[in-house]
Amino acid sequence: MSITPQELELLMQEVEKEDPIDFADLPFEEHDLRGLISNHLCEMADAMESFSDEDKHLTLLAVAAKLVLENMVLNIQLLRRHGVPLSETTEALLQRLRKPGED
Repeated sequence: MSITPQELELLMQEVEKEDPIDFADLPFEEHDLRGLISNHLCEMADAMESFSDEDKHLTLLAVAAKLVLENMVLNIQLLRRHGVPLSETTEALLQRLRKPGED
């Protein structure tokens, strides 16, 4: 791998400056969580060494898409659990996806 887990952690922190993560009251240290994830991702990248560039790219896109979807679902669930309305834009987007007769 061309990046170490420690370097990836630093990049994660740089990205978080623009879009901070709310760790709330999780019983874990932020640094430990970043370390766990950066190690896991570097291991995944190492496992893809034999992949073609295209397969690496497609795999990383699939992983990113899954994580973004999971994050969206968890955020919507959290907002609903706390009775916080969705933004008009988000609500309009989700309304387009609802099956006819569901509300």
